[in-house]
Amino acid sequence: MKIFYGWRMVAAGGGIQFLQAGLLHQAFGAYFALLTEEFGWSKTALSGAAAMQPMEAAVLGPALGWIIDRFGPQGMIRIGIVTFGVGFMLLSQIESLAGFYGAFLVIALGASLCGFFPINVAIIHWFEKFRARALSVLSLGLAIGGVFVPVVAWSMQAWGWRATAFGSGLLAIVVGWPLARLFRRRPEDVGETIDGLPPAAPTAGEAEAPGQREFTAREALRTSAFWLLSLGHAFALLIVYAVSVHAITHMKEGLGYTLAEASLVITLMTLSQVGGVLVGWWIGDRYEKRYVAAACMLMHASGLLMLTYANGTAMLVAFALLHGGGWGLRGPFMQAIRADYFGRRSIGMILGLSALIIVIGQIGGPILAGIFADFTGNYRMGFTVLAVLAGVGSLFFLLARRPALKATPAV
Repeated sequence: MKIFYGWRMVAAGGGIQFLQAGLLHQAFGAYFALLTEEFGWSKTALSGAAAMQPMEAAVLGPALGWIIDRFGPQGMIRIGIVTFGVGFMLLSQIESLAGFYGAFLVIALGASLCGFFPINVAIIHWFEKFRARALSVLSLGLAIGGVFVPVVAWSMQAWGWRATAFGSGLLAIVVGWPLARLFRRRPEDVGETIDGLPPAAPTAGEAEAPGQREFTAREALRTSAFWLLSLGHAFALLIVYAVSVHAITHMKEGLGYTLAEASLVITLMTLSQVGGVLVGWWIGDRYEKRYVAAACMLMHASGLLMLTYANGTAMLVAFALLHGGGWGLRGPFMQAIRADYFGRRSIGMILGLSALIIVIGQIGGPILAGIFADFTGNYRMGFTVLAVLAGVGSLFFLLARRPALKATPAV
């Protein structure tokens, strides 16, 4: 039985996201803790590096979206893989904060070119009926990548962070390049159809239903749904990025756990994220996505509070289950709901413009937590503020109703 080529792309994209999560996003906390200890750099200074990737993605987002909509993502993903790997090799050689920022600038550029945004747009163009399911399976790579964090932490302790960074760069290129070569622009390019299903035959005399015409980027910007979804996504990422950068340091410095023990908590969080993704695979195309996303925001908020005020293992387990489960369930819905609302016609540009708003959470979460930690000596105040903001952010999803687009009048 022939397997739909779109599922091969989902598997390839999941593999690339596994590499990014395991080597960068989830592992950054381990680099953060060791570099703070070795060089004495402030948490605020290091948090700025974590903000570089989303900042680049936001600045480049509209341009990248325009390129993807017109030429496809395949070339961009290949260039990104090589750039991502080279950035890690440069990181292994740094001796100063300026060098650290320079290396992360290259890593961030590579991550933007072969990361979440272009891969998700690529998959959206191949799926419609099974879109939420495909994006949930895709995000398994991002979720499972966190399981790799203890391996990265062990490598840092056994061989040092420099050797680990250089090896990460080699691994990213050797494994990522064959995966990047699997991407194609459209199903028609390989003789396939959307979802791998035969196209539905039109009903005789049936007019196009109102609201079914796909949005242009300009039309999407005029809807409240575009702004509400973007703000809700941004508020969710306040916690996601703050946890990725600061959770290990908080557990190590504030709660007294070792680097290995803190990494195990991140592993449990990742396993919970996988569980959330699987739940999303089951319910994604059956239930109202905005309600699910709003509930996940409350899971993010309560989970972060458990981490903040943890006085034992039980609260850390609760943090891992709530935050990881909410992240895994909500994450794939962010792009699926936009594609449901606005269609595929200009989805690259629409997601690129959304990045200009989402970046508020990606940058603000780590920096806000770092500033509070530098001034107060711990993460309690910063994490509490972020948890409250995430709780409030659930309202954005509740209010984000599907927009209707009137059919263009005949002339």
